[in-house]
Amino acid sequence: MLKSGATNFVIDCNIDVLEEVLRQIQQVSLMSEKYQFIITNLDLHTLDLIQYQYSEANITGMRFINPDSGQLQKLPKDYVQTEIDPLGLVGTWRIRLETFLMRDAVLMLTEALRELPKNFPQPKVDCNTNDPWILGSTVVNHIHNMRYFGASGVVRFDMKGHRSNFTLDIIELMEGGIVQVGAWDIFTGLNIQRVENEIVQVDNRSLTHKSFKVLITILPPFAVYKTSDTTLTGNDRFEGYSIDLIDELSKMEGFNYTFILQADNQNGKLDNDTKQWNGMMGAIIDGSADLAIADLTITSERQKYVDFAAPYMTLGISILYHKPTKAPPGFFSFADPFALEVWELLAVAFFGVSIIFYILGRICSEEWDNPYPCIEEPEYLVNQLSLRNCFWFTVASLMQQGSEIGPVAISTRMVAAVWWFFTLIMVSSYTANLAAFLTKETPQPHFTNVYELVANQHKHQISWGAKYGGSTVDFFKKKKHIKEFEIIAQYMDEHIHEVLVNNSIDGVIKAEEENYAFFMEITSIEYEIQRRCNLTAVGDLLDEKSYGIAMKKNSSYRNIFSRAILQLQQTGKLADLKRRWWEERRGGGLCSDDEDSGEATALGWKNVSGVFWVTIGGTLLACVSVFIELYLHVLKESIKNKTPWKYTLIEELKFYFNFSGMVKPVIKPSNADSNEPE
Repeated sequence: MLKSGATNFVIDCNIDVLEEVLRQIQQVSLMSEKYQFIITNLDLHTLDLIQYQYSEANITGMRFINPDSGQLQKLPKDYVQTEIDPLGLVGTWRIRLETFLMRDAVLMLTEALRELPKNFPQPKVDCNTNDPWILGSTVVNHIHNMRYFGASGVVRFDMKGHRSNFTLDIIELMEGGIVQVGAWDIFTGLNIQRVENEIVQVDNRSLTHKSFKVLITILPPFAVYKTSDTTLTGNDRFEGYSIDLIDELSKMEGFNYTFILQADNQNGKLDNDTKQWNGMMGAIIDGSADLAIADLTITSERQKYVDFAAPYMTLGISILYHKPTKAPPGFFSFADPFALEVWELLAVAFFGVSIIFYILGRICSEEWDNPYPCIEEPEYLVNQLSLRNCFWFTVASLMQQGSEIGPVAISTRMVAAVWWFFTLIMVSSYTANLAAFLTKETPQPHFTNVYELVANQHKHQISWGAKYGGSTVDFFKKKKHIKEFEIIAQYMDEHIHEVLVNNSIDGVIKAEEENYAFFMEITSIEYEIQRRCNLTAVGDLLDEKSYGIAMKKNSSYRNIFSRAILQLQQTGKLADLKRRWWEERRGGGLCSDDEDSGEATALGWKNVSGVFWVTIGGTLLACVSVFIELYLHVLKESIKNKTPWKYTLIEELKFYFNFSGMVKPVIKPSNADSNEPE
């Protein structure tokens, strides 16, 4: 695509791969103002396109449904949550068109069936005939005449069964999100409704030699005081991720900058009474600073008052908590290397192989031996593979001690070899995992996700909190339709002075010293757990959001900063900056060795299923082999004793399955043969 020189593209692909296609397009630098994309997939609105909003590429698509319409907002709450996410963290925009069409089809068919007379004959379903239902044509006619208002709009069908009178919305991705710019229907065709003055024009003015006042807060690793033996002044006083990012942008665009500190270290909170912002947001709004860069989250509320450049970091809320204590060794700790299901299967294998070994030993003729080698024609034969000896043989093999029992026949030796292989693998696996359990203790976490945090609060005397005035507190207040989130928000409101901290450092120290769960962005958590080895991140991300550089509303240089940030992202410079300040500088990597001392895990069925199946296969093969040996033995004896083959087989089987003892009488030749003269 890049080498072709084309600037207009039509993307027609499955929704499951569309997100990856867009990501690859961005990586090859095709997401810029000179390129236009038309996407034909009608589920485009279900993707999270925030990372492309500031790319300035013209991305146009179509949609069959409007997720913000009143019809969809009236859908049952349980239906929406079940379809999307049990957490209820997303809205109807994530539901695909196919789901709505299926819903409307079922409900429309239901309405058509209601038009039939009461007690109508039920259809007889028979897959072997082509006979139609007697009322089938009536139902079809009802559907043709219906006008159903469904989730996908007005549903009507023509006489050919095709849907008619539907409308497609023409949408474009702009900096504020997806915007409808037109529509298409079967009667009037395409109708573009774009308002030209609403289109964001690309600002090509240069920032060369311009000066900006950049507002920062002291928060590792974004901005910290530089350690030096000499007195530093001006911008030289600071270092950190934000400092390096602004420096890279200034080198690209040629502007000058001066860092100023936010005195209260607050990002900004809106006063509902005065409608005034404090913190960094207030400074940008009143013009005290031109830019603000910190752990400043892009939210819809903040975007009403300031502009943000393209996001330079994507993240989400997680939980910072001290690492769990180690569980003391138990009385049956020696059994920990295997999961319970493996021990159960091991017992089944032991008894199963022992019994099969015993049965095959009785059936196999070579296992019946002459107790008196000096007598050529003994009266009886004996067998060493009694049930007791078979169990002893499998136990001795399992303990790798050996025994005096030695199978002779091919089939019994095959079972023995397979069992030896089984014990070799199982004993080796047990020994290796036992060493891991002896050197690594299993932790006992107080909770593993946000739901267990709420459930176990009183049991472990846990408190939780976040940064005062930050977007994290607002996140929980807006998610009160989730019971656990409502409890979290209510607890923080009731204990505001005890659990809400003025800055993130206080929250980190509190989490380190107390049973305190600190809600903060995952990027900050990753920084802290690299340096504080007794802290860890707990659970999955609770949301997805981004950090951005804030500037005054309707800033003329927003697009320039957005393009520069996207260029840094595409060249990998942003990833290099994060690796430098998270993993290398100022104590980074101190706790990286702890990854090798993780929790030992018991081996389950998936880990050892292969050796069980090999044992089963080898045992079945031995069973086939023993019947071949039985057939040859019976044939040999019937010829030797001149008795019918069937008679000899029946006599052998009677004894084998009688299980009366381990002494077998020798079958003599028939009387007719024994009375013949010599």
